Amino acid sequence: MKLEHCICAGLPSVAPRTRLIGVRHLRESYKSTGTLRIAALAVPALELLEFSDDPEPTEKALAKHDLGGAWLLFPGDETTPARTPGPGEVKTLVLLDGTWRQTRKMVKKLPSLLALPRLALPEKAAPPVRLRESPSEDSRSTLEALADALELLEGAGAELTALHARYVEAVFRARGVWDLKRD
Repeated sequence: MKLEHCICAGLPSVAPRTRLIGVRHLRESYKSTGTLRIAALAVPALELLEFSDDPEPTEKALAKHDLGGAWLLFPGDETTPARTPGPGEVKTLVLLDGTWRQTRKMVKKLPSLLALPRLALPEKAAPPVRLRESPSEDSRSTLEALADALELLEGAGAELTALHARYVEAVFRARGVWDLKRD
């Protein structure tokens, strides 16, 4: 993006109590719309792992972590429904970054993730402006989902919600389409 649209100067520094591990699909690492990259800039303690066509290195990296008390920030399904945790139940939150198709494959190919309970996020009153089309109104970008999860778990997601809104606006302004998107 052009310097006039850069959001770096206004990045918050968020220090959640919950340990965060982000697993990013390799194809997402070079996309300007990948929001885990932005989340990692605002949350220095967020540990970032890369996922490629060979899931073994990522699975080994996950195995080095104590995933007791870990939850997966990903929608539930018939076999693993999402649920709301009790107070203090979530020690570590694992985030996925990629397209919906990529993240579904990541969950299937990483046994460590299949074993984790899934965090249910509350419904939004109205979806915000988003960079990418979502399969449903309840779908969220990684940054948006992280903000909502930290709000649910710690009451501390407002800075990341504001960052998401600023980032989306900056990207659309850089593309010259902000006036079309915000209406």
